[in-house]
Amino acid sequence: MELTLLGTGAPDGLPRPDCPCAACASALGDDVRAATALLVDGVLLLDLTPGAAFAAARAGHSLSGVRQVLLSHPQEGPAFEHPAGLPAAGRVPEGRELALLDGHRVRALAMDAPGTGYEVTGPDGERLLYLPPGCAPAGLNHPAPYDMVLADVVGRPDALARLRAAGAVTPTTDVLAVHLDHDVPPGAELQRRLAAAGARAVPDGTTLVVGEFHAVPDLPRRTLVLGGARSGKSVEAERRLESFPEVVYVATGGSREGDAEWAARVGLHRERRPGSWRTEETCELVPLLDADGPPLLIDCLSLWLTDAMDRVGAWDDDKWAEGGERALRERVAELTEAVRRTGRTVVAVSNEVGSGVVPATAAGRRFRDELGRLNASFATECEQVLLVVAGQALMLRG
Repeated sequence: MELTLLGTGAPDGLPRPDCPCAACASALGDDVRAATALLVDGVLLLDLTPGAAFAAARAGHSLSGVRQVLLSHPQEGPAFEHPAGLPAAGRVPEGRELALLDGHRVRALAMDAPGTGYEVTGPDGERLLYLPPGCAPAGLNHPAPYDMVLADVVGRPDALARLRAAGAVTPTTDVLAVHLDHDVPPGAELQRRLAAAGARAVPDGTTLVVGEFHAVPDLPRRTLVLGGARSGKSVEAERRLESFPEVVYVATGGSREGDAEWAARVGLHRERRPGSWRTEETCELVPLLDADGPPLLIDCLSLWLTDAMDRVGAWDDDKWAEGGERALRERVAELTEAVRRTGRTVVAVSNEVGSGVVPATAAGRRFRDELGRLNASFATECEQVLLVVAGQALMLRG
C-alpha cells in the first residue's frame, strides 16, 4: 500500500496566513506545509484540502483515479476545494466499515473529540491509522499493531500513549506526525522533539510504502536534562515521556509541610502531568532503578543531592572532614552504578549552577561543587544529555 502525503500541516497550513510568529516566519522550504491530506494507492483520498490536485501533481501523482474521498474533520471544519471529476466527499459512520472495489477496507473509529479516525487495510493486509487533528481514539479493543500511524503527535501526545498502551503501536510501527502547526519550531527542533516520542515528520509530497521497514527513531534509554532556574528543564523532561502510557514521576523534593510556596510549585508540576502517571516522593533512587517497570522521570538530582548531603552531615566542616565527604562520594557512586545497570527508561532533571554567581558561603560552594560532580557522573552514564536555556534545548550528547 502506497501513501502520498499531499500535505502534513494543520488545517490552516504552515505558515499560517498573516501570522507574524517566529515559527511561521521561519517556515521555509521543506518546512512549508499544506493542510494534511493523504492519497492512498491513488484511489482513496483522506481529507480534501485547497490545492489538493496541484499538490498531487507536484508529487508526481494524479487524482484522476480517486474513487473515494473521505473527510476526518468535524462537520464544520475547514473549507476545501472540490476538483472537477472527483467523487463527492463523504464520511464513514463511526464503527462502520467501507469496502472499496480494489480491495481496500476503511473502518471509521470513534474519537474523543469532534472528528473521525480511519483505519485503512490494504489489499495485501498492510494497516495504517489516520487520526484527525486534536483527536485520540475513544476506545480500542485489543487491535493488532498498525504498520503506520499518522496522528497529531505534537498536539495530542496522549493519543500515542493510548495506542501504545493498547498494543496498537509497537517499536516497529512507523509513526508520522501530521497536522503540524506553529506550536513548535520547524526543522531540527521539530525532528528532535518527535524523535523523543518515537515519531518523525516528512515534507509534503513524500510517498511512502506502508509496511516497508523504516528506521524508527531510536529512543535514548537514559537522558539527563540540565538547566538553570525556570529554564524550562522540567517541561522538557516531561515532554520526552508524555507519549508513553505509564510513567513513574519520582519527586525528590518531598512535600515540605507548611511551605505554601513549595506547595504551589508542586501543584503546578502535578497539573502538567498526564493522569496516567504515578508519583513517588522519595530519594531512594537505587531500588527504583534496579526494579523493572515503566519509565522513570526523576525531578530532580539537585534535591536528591541536598538530601544526601544532609544524611552525611556535609554542612558541618568537621563531619565533612571526618568521613562525610567519603560517604557522599559512595552514595553518588552507588547512584551512578545503578543508572549504568538499569533496564528502565530514565529521564532525570538537574540544575546547572556552576555558571552563576559564586555562593557567598562555604556550604553553598560545597553544594555547587558536589552538584557539578554529580551531574558529570550521571551524564557519563546517559545516552543523551540536554542543556535547556531560555526554554531552548541544546543537545550536548546523543
